[in-house]
Amino acid sequence: MRNRDQIYTEMTKMFGTVPSFFKLVPDNLLENEWELFKAIQVNETKIPGKYRDLIGLGIAAATHCPYCATFHTEMARVNGATDAEIEEATHYAKQTTGWSTYLHGMRVDLEQFRREVQQVAEHVRKNR
Repeated sequence: MRNRDQIYTEMTKMFGTVPSFFKLVPDNLLENEWELFKAIQVNETKIPGKYRDLIGLGIAAATHCPYCATFHTEMARVNGATDAEIEEATHYAKQTTGWSTYLHGMRVDLEQFRREVQQVAEHVRKNR
């Protein structure tokens, strides 16, 4: 198990600083939190970084998290996202949460909705 100083050295090498929110994490959890953060936010995955951060921005917008919105906006830019892509991701989140609110409020039958989505998906697949 690595100690706090070793983890901070790695963070500083990667980011040029130790983000203050990591300083709040208790010693017994720091290594696990750092490894999880790297695995999801930093390391290459099946979803390229730009798209992960655009997804993260959409989630941050939907959950009204200014911390995550700031992080994911800047990291999306670092990963090559344009202002237009950032706006579109945010707009997509608004559209999705808006429809969710409407469908819940109107108490749309979920099973009927699922059947209709399958029907639409089959039609779109056949007509591409």
